[in-house]
Amino acid sequence: MSPTRPTTSAFPGVAAHGHVTFLGAGPGDPGLLTLRAVEALGAADVLIAEPDVLDVVRTHARATVDTPQLTVADEKSAAAGVPVIRDAVNLVMEAARSGRRVVRAVTGDPGLDGNTAEEMLVCASEGIPFEVVPGIPTAVGVPAYAGVPLRERGDGNGVRFVDARTASARCWTEAGASDGILVVSSTLETVSAAAAELVGAGRKPDTPLTVTVAGTTTRQRTWCATLGTIAQVFKQGKVLPSPEGARPVIAVVGEHGAAARRDELAWFESKPLFGWRVLVPRTKEQAASLSDQLRSYGAVPHEVPTIAVEPPRTPQQMERAVKGLVTGRYEWIAFTSVNAVKAVREKFEEYGLDARAFAGIKVAAVGEQTAASLVEFGVKPDLVPSGEQSAAGLLEDWPPYDPVFDPIDRVFLPRADIATETLVAGLIELGWEVDDVTAYRTVRASPPPADTREAIKGGGFDAVLFTSSSTVRNLVGIAGKPHNVTVIACIGPATAKTAEEHGLRVDVLSPEPSVSKLAEALAEYGAARREAAKEAGETVFRPSERRPGARRRRTT
Repeated sequence: MSPTRPTTSAFPGVAAHGHVTFLGAGPGDPGLLTLRAVEALGAADVLIAEPDVLDVVRTHARATVDTPQLTVADEKSAAAGVPVIRDAVNLVMEAARSGRRVVRAVTGDPGLDGNTAEEMLVCASEGIPFEVVPGIPTAVGVPAYAGVPLRERGDGNGVRFVDARTASARCWTEAGASDGILVVSSTLETVSAAAAELVGAGRKPDTPLTVTVAGTTTRQRTWCATLGTIAQVFKQGKVLPSPEGARPVIAVVGEHGAAARRDELAWFESKPLFGWRVLVPRTKEQAASLSDQLRSYGAVPHEVPTIAVEPPRTPQQMERAVKGLVTGRYEWIAFTSVNAVKAVREKFEEYGLDARAFAGIKVAAVGEQTAASLVEFGVKPDLVPSGEQSAAGLLEDWPPYDPVFDPIDRVFLPRADIATETLVAGLIELGWEVDDVTAYRTVRASPPPADTREAIKGGGFDAVLFTSSSTVRNLVGIAGKPHNVTVIACIGPATAKTAEEHGLRVDVLSPEPSVSKLAEALAEYGAARREAAKEAGETVFRPSERRPGARRRRTT
């Protein structure tokens, strides 16, 4: 439990209260949170969020924030898609009365989607200060992601919003009589019935219609039909009902020039790796930037650690080397991995040292991430390979020892217990003495959860990125061999050779030994695959949807 804020007031005789922020979390894409929303979440003592947005907002809250769960008290209302607010009122008021800062997070926008007016009125009646942080409404954000603009220049007709789950007969009559664009919030079960209601109220059966499920997420899918054909389209496509608790389906109805060119405007669903589940055999810390890059291509990264890092069995060598840094024993220190930086940094902190201990020592780093972790520590590398980011690349740029210009001839090389001897031998050949120190040990990680192992072997992943030979060996060892429909992408020839030795077909080879180039190469592969399918007049399927027994039509 996080500590409560003081309930005393700065004004004598006036009781202090908490504060409530009614916050819109947007239609689903975590990137659509506003800056003000992120700021409010960071200051919250209590976070009361609808279940489908909890993962979106929880990331930005403090680790100590309380997150009481909302309960569904009215099954009939929940089935109809009506937010159950009574429990939320009680939770909000209980927390606010205790003097804490409360964030009440809802899908979309609090005013249009969240139906939080009753909660706001209770706050007002008790004198509890509150604010509203608007979010992107579902009925606005989803069409934008589907490539369906709601207005065009010169279009004088208005846009009407209807919730089919609660609309009255009068509402359908008015909507059917209008000529403007209609945005309908519905479910997969009721969208056909809503189309029939509109036809019955006067809309023409050939009126264009787009239906989008799981909008703004990587599960998004859009169908184009008419009011008269949508039921048949769903039947032929064997579209399954909306899962319990799914976000509303958004249908856009009406004659609209831009909507007719949706193939050109569907920017989100046409991303090169849209919806691909990509296995990244690295820890979350190692894979952070890689996963962000994959998301920018529309993919869903899934990090699975294949190695675990442990301290060396005999730490005395590492301790002597770190003391030697302080006493001036070394001219250079060379870091070949993020884990090496972490190992040295932890030893520094153990001795009460910081980045100032590197004063007067030249620092070399292999790889962008290794250099970035040094900068985060407060150390700017003096040498990063200008070419290949490897031990060989570092040796190409490393200066030979010169007794005139180099007062000390020794290099400190903290590395893993299984690292190769290439760098050590190369430095000795250049005239340097090397203290080759085991800074950490790499061991095979524990197997991932059973469902992840089943997805790997059963073809549930669309692609896997192998960033080293050890990731190939360890992933196969702890989880099994990826299914033959899974696209295999390797960072270099050595890794590709190891993959082939394990019976894997290598589909993508990075042009450079860089994780960012590897992700880029996979995106190019995905784009070419998508374009080939479109040119052949075929439906674009993800690799995992090609495996035997895959449910190709499941949308959420």
